[in-house]
Amino acid sequence: MLNDLLLLLFFAIVSVLIFKRLRLSNIVAYLFTGFVLGPSLFNLLNSYHEIELVAEFGIVFLMFSLGLEFSLNKLIKMSRAVFGIGALQVCASFFLFYWLCQLFDLNWQQAFTVAAVLTMSSTAIIVKVLSDQQRLQSRIGRLAISILLFQDLAVVPFLIIIPIIAMPGLEGDIVTALLLAFVKGALAVAVILSVGRWLLPMFFDEMASMRFDEIFILSTLFVTILAAWFTQLLGLSMALGAFLAGMMLSESHYRHQLLADIRPFKDILMAIFFISIGTLLQYQVLLDDFGILILIVIGVMLAKILTITLAAVIMQEKLSTALGTGIALAQMGEFGFILVALASKYKLLDAQLSSLIIATGVISMTLTPLLVKYSSYISRELLHHSANAFRFQKTLPGQFTKHTIICGYGRVGQIVSRFLKNESLPFIVLDRDPMRVKEAREGGELIEFGDASRREILLLAGIEKANLLIITFDDLRRSMALLGLIRVLNPSLKVLVRTKDDKGLDLLKEAGATEVIPEVLEGSLMLVAHVLFLSGVPSRRILQRLESERNIKYQHLHGFYYGQNSRSEKNAWHIEQLHAVTLTEEAEVVGSCVQEFHLAGVIIKSLHRENGAEVLISEKVLFEPGDLVLLQGDKDRLQLAEKILLGKCYYVPV
Repeated sequence: MLNDLLLLLFFAIVSVLIFKRLRLSNIVAYLFTGFVLGPSLFNLLNSYHEIELVAEFGIVFLMFSLGLEFSLNKLIKMSRAVFGIGALQVCASFFLFYWLCQLFDLNWQQAFTVAAVLTMSSTAIIVKVLSDQQRLQSRIGRLAISILLFQDLAVVPFLIIIPIIAMPGLEGDIVTALLLAFVKGALAVAVILSVGRWLLPMFFDEMASMRFDEIFILSTLFVTILAAWFTQLLGLSMALGAFLAGMMLSESHYRHQLLADIRPFKDILMAIFFISIGTLLQYQVLLDDFGILILIVIGVMLAKILTITLAAVIMQEKLSTALGTGIALAQMGEFGFILVALASKYKLLDAQLSSLIIATGVISMTLTPLLVKYSSYISRELLHHSANAFRFQKTLPGQFTKHTIICGYGRVGQIVSRFLKNESLPFIVLDRDPMRVKEAREGGELIEFGDASRREILLLAGIEKANLLIITFDDLRRSMALLGLIRVLNPSLKVLVRTKDDKGLDLLKEAGATEVIPEVLEGSLMLVAHVLFLSGVPSRRILQRLESERNIKYQHLHGFYYGQNSRSEKNAWHIEQLHAVTLTEEAEVVGSCVQEFHLAGVIIKSLHRENGAEVLISEKVLFEPGDLVLLQGDKDRLQLAEKILLGKCYYVPV
């Protein structure tokens, strides 16, 4: 067992590192690990039964975490999307897949199981991909999460039903068996929720009052496994008990701590679970049935896109949103693998069918990031008519005079528009992100789809009558092109340009920008202003200092001491570094004039004598032993300057 565990962990680590580089999900990496180590390929594991037992607790902890996420208040707030679109999608997908399975001569138990498996989509992958693409709060993102919530709820009855339909000789008494199972389920719900309502809060209060982290973690594990044991005692799934245990604690103020405590166990055991699922993949089946597999993947994904789109449209969602959500949720989910494992345990699915289903899930999950991006493209195409309509709106310029044009409706553009609206100042926004335009227009914002760098778009936005134009996007090339166009269409127009830093400040000013606002630098100045004000410096002097800093192009906001965590900052904002050099008696520059030291890209910020006194640099000041010279420049030039100062590099004053 120990040898198997070491092999399993080593291959899992290597697979995750490789798949992360390929920007693929950890789940796919774990499935691949199981496939490589499993009996169909290299057969390097011996303790398959023990691994499956450990993996089953991964499902238990996953369902407990899921239960913690399901508060009744949350479900009520999202009831229309969750119980409307979500329920419609699950029913439509399930019955469509059940019918298709019947067409391919699967018995009704297998058809039921396969339909349940294929109906599920991947909560873990979708949440991560939408988060990475900053689309969780978009309409597609919110709709996808609502559907996933109902799918996660639907797993619970499937966990109850699958073991029941696997019982031999059940065909004549299926209704009785299901009723008995649901009575047991109702009993489990009543008992666990009652315990959770009246006993567990006192229990966790007592554990928390001890202020002993290990006790709290052990208590969490105990409650989870106890609930799982109770439902197993009733002949139900352990996962059901864990889900109910989590749900009864979802309203508790310990919820976040419980999630944090259970997460390491859940993540590790779920990794083992997915590896165990990967061992079910049959190498020979994949080779023999590769063509069939590709057809299954395409068919499953198209069927899910169809059912999700129809469900959303029936519930009065716009076609573009419905279709985008369908494309995003076309893959198979991690709960599908849980159902496959359960069905395999009860001999409902043979090795060939299990292997084909798992392979379908792996391929569809691998395609998910691309599919989510493609959903945006579909939406953009559907919304393309907005741009055409905008181009031919002849009345738009006449609506405004002395208005403000905001180019870009990201974070900065939206903030600016809110303040203009509060002052009742006329403005119009241009943005070329169709989803953002659609969401903003639905929210009542005056925004039009259009590329601000195009002449006809600016004319339709009334640039000839505008008072001010604001460029909010941080793209030097586009900003320069837009400034050139503005100076042709309305040379007297005042233009504000927002940038991340002051790189390109002079270029933008020369191109016609009235003011350039470096966001990072101005944010730093604002902090300085607050510090000085709270320190008792008069407001007038603060304003003078800030204006002086702007006039000298933010000189005091450059040059910083480099640290271990500075790499990411440097990538985000190209800043120069500060570096101090102490002159020894052997230093070549000792006795020479400070002002004669010149090296391109490096300046001397200050000079301190050995006694700590700062020296004002002038023609008469010479370098002395013990001097501390503070240099400013980029890293490579600073290293060269230090070598020159200390005599470790040939130097000729220039």
